[in-house]
Amino acid sequence: MQVELRDVAAGLWVWRTRHPDWRPDFDWEPLVASTCVESGGETLLLDPLAPPADASELWERIDVRPPTAVVVLKPDHVRDVDVFVQRYGTRAFGPYLFWRDDVPETDLERIDPGDMLPGGLVALYDGRGRNETPLWLPEQRALVFADALTAPGGTLRVWATPWHEERALPALRALLQLPFEHVIVSHGEPVHTRVDYERALEATPWSG
Repeated sequence: MQVELRDVAAGLWVWRTRHPDWRPDFDWEPLVASTCVESGGETLLLDPLAPPADASELWERIDVRPPTAVVVLKPDHVRDVDVFVQRYGTRAFGPYLFWRDDVPETDLERIDPGDMLPGGLVALYDGRGRNETPLWLPEQRALVFADALTAPGGTLRVWATPWHEERALPALRALLQLPFEHVIVSHGEPVHTRVDYERALEATPWSG
């Protein structure tokens, strides 16, 4: 199975691996990103998808600084939170609602927009009505999204909702008040710049 690793900034890196449930009719690409961040003496995994057992380089990198928390950013990004919690005995955070056929076994600590997580990470509001909480990583000056933004073909776009103009754009524009330099998304090209983000807010939203 293909696995990619990429360093973004000091204490911030991502890996990409094929989502096991991906099908050709999906409106997103088979490789999805997971994020690791070291902040305030904590190590957090964000929306992590477990790599295959033989991806020794990746597992060894995680083992060097074992996670102290795992975070689920969106109800349908449960992914492998249980695998990492069981392997490392770590705390876990996430939404308070999930899809009925994709509920984690782990008892997650609820996060809402405005909450501060271990390491000083801050949960944000994306205005899309999908119960997603993007994260602000102040030490790395980065934003991490689940699905609020996507990058099909490498170009950063806002993922469309019926409330794009009314709710999503105002909320996402408000995030420009943060001094971020990096933007990480789950689907498509994972790493982007502030300029890419500004352009995405002016572009037609992605609807698949």
